Amino acid sequence: MKFSSLACAALVATSSNAFYVQAFGVTGGVVASRGKIIRPMPTKTVWGSSRILPNHHHHIILKAKEEGDEEEEEKEVENPYADPNYPELEFVNYDDPDYVVDQGEIFQENEDDTLEQIEAMREERRRRNDEFQFETYHSKILKNGEQEYRGEWTVYRTSTFLNGMSAEEQLDANGMPRLVKSKSVLRTVSSGKKIQVETDSDWRVDGERIEHLERMATEEEVQGLLIGEEAEYNDDLATLAQLQSDKEYQSKLILECSYRPSLMSSFDFRGVQGNMICGNSYTVCDAVPLPLKVDNGVSKEDDDEEHDGPFAEMRTEIGIQDDSGKRFRIKFDYRIPGFGPDDDVSEIEKFSLEESNGSELPPLMLSSFTVCREALDRWPISTSPVTSDEEEEDESKQSKIDYELFGPPGAAGGLYDPPPVGSDSQASQYMLIDLEGGATILFPYKLDQDPNAHDGKAKSWVTSLDWSSGKMRYQVDRKVLAHKKLKGLKTLELSEVQASDADVYRPRDGGTDMRQ
Repeated sequence: MKFSSLACAALVATSSNAFYVQAFGVTGGVVASRGKIIRPMPTKTVWGSSRILPNHHHHIILKAKEEGDEEEEEKEVENPYADPNYPELEFVNYDDPDYVVDQGEIFQENEDDTLEQIEAMREERRRRNDEFQFETYHSKILKNGEQEYRGEWTVYRTSTFLNGMSAEEQLDANGMPRLVKSKSVLRTVSSGKKIQVETDSDWRVDGERIEHLERMATEEEVQGLLIGEEAEYNDDLATLAQLQSDKEYQSKLILECSYRPSLMSSFDFRGVQGNMICGNSYTVCDAVPLPLKVDNGVSKEDDDEEHDGPFAEMRTEIGIQDDSGKRFRIKFDYRIPGFGPDDDVSEIEKFSLEESNGSELPPLMLSSFTVCREALDRWPISTSPVTSDEEEEDESKQSKIDYELFGPPGAAGGLYDPPPVGSDSQASQYMLIDLEGGATILFPYKLDQDPNAHDGKAKSWVTSLDWSSGKMRYQVDRKVLAHKKLKGLKTLELSEVQASDADVYRPRDGGTDMRQ
């Protein structure tokens, strides 16, 4: 490699200057070395990115270059990122006019395909909610099929379907049907379990069903147990025989009627079927369609939804359970006139929707309601034998169960949160009753199926149960749709508040809406 004389002089001068700068801190002026005067070359100071003061220990020494070195330097690729892995990194020049963004594959989808995909996602979410409701109902209400409720049921029948009463006797001073309380008390055992069924579905719960078991208690289970009116007639065999006959009739009236699907699937918790669980409350429903004529070759099954009315019978149930094993529930039985429990429905003619033009559909009238007071694995009265495998509990706890199920009637101050009941004409079809055990119920005794009823303004109906147990007070509201959608749930709402704070935190919205 050849060096020019000028380059050599520059190299010697720069080295000498660097030596004197480091030794004496001189950065300028004329320096004498061995009798010669050498003028220092300009020095370049490098500033580090993390240094505050200039670094005087790093100087760039000019390097001599051969001819043609500059051309080779121009050919070297510039590293814009100062990264040791470059050029392995991808460098995108967005200023390049030929650059095109990779947007992936483009599918030409139509609107119908998009809607189908959206509906498929919605259906998956609905099915997951169905599964959650199904499993929660089985675990919380039915205790995974491992325990059973033992209880006392009291039946109240309305005068609407009682034989031997005139039209004037059927109504009270307020124009409402009279209620007749049964003298006998039904002692029942209730439970439920899962059963397996065949299915081709990939969803696990599609191969499962919930089966409810409700039966009368055996003589061994109630041996020595006399309660209520029966104790007063212990020596009157004729009266006891009459009570036994009445008990058999009431048990047939209640236990042989379906208040829920015989085998409940996860799909039955979709909402339109009327079944749902919310916290410590739940509701179930079942209905019998009104027999209809086939008009112009189109029957109800062909024209309407499966769970739509009109109905000849509809039965619902709402219940609340606490955390100590007590449960308070109500069963409601609605029927249209002519479909009463003592009527012969085989002679009833089918109803024609075409002739009625969708109006003047028969209303559903309350036939009876049953109050069920139950405890888990034991009889909910103080004189009952303990039927669970646990050790016998003391009398104080047993009497506490009695008080919360059979104590003074009515919720303190009435319903905790009165729900909206519609117009004045619709509100006149509701009954409010206080029950033993600190409970209050609100329910309609008449459900209109005619879309023109109440000037067509009836949009929903509600059934409420308010019950206090221990330190907690509960209110459940079963809100359903109107007309032919009576079976379908609008919402199931549960309010929970400490009983001692109920008056302090009572809603003050006038019953317009429970959702605050």
